Amino acid sequence: MSSLLTLLFAPSFLFLTHYFALKQVVFTYIILSLFLVVYALIRKKKLEDFVVLSIYFVLLSFAYFYESVQVVKFIPVFTTMAFFTLFAEAALHKKELILQLTQKFYKKDLSLAEREYLKAGDRYWAGSILLYMFLQIALTLYATDTLWALYSSFGWYLYFLVVLALQIVYGRLYAIKMSA
Repeated sequence: MSSLLTLLFAPSFLFLTHYFALKQVVFTYIILSLFLVVYALIRKKKLEDFVVLSIYFVLLSFAYFYESVQVVKFIPVFTTMAFFTLFAEAALHKKELILQLTQKFYKKDLSLAEREYLKAGDRYWAGSILLYMFLQIALTLYATDTLWALYSSFGWYLYFLVVLALQIVYGRLYAIKMSA
């Protein structure tokens, strides 16, 4: 639910502000995010959904009262900060989040070398998300609205696929063979 919102938010916001006043668009998004929070509560959704929707609700409220497009443009940055915090905390406390996610979606048994490589994945993803966040901040401050909208929505998925592919290729070609 929150991934659909993050995918469509920036382009739809840009489109709607072209035809409607900023406060009207922001108010509509506030109502939508409030509705989605209530829906998530009723359906007992993941914590991730509540965090993302809460970020949207709070920052949209600030944007509404201050009539600030810049606050709205920073919403994806704060969402990225939440994911960075998740992975950084997992890396610091050795929670092995990437290993757990891999085991959940990859049904084959992992070798000892693969498991060891994936245990370090939290640091890799925390660093990758931090880099993405810096790129996002730069685009939020200096890029055109269109480039910001494209990067804040679709750019994340492209970045995610490239970073994932790099992790897999590096692991298969180099890291796993070294520790085996």
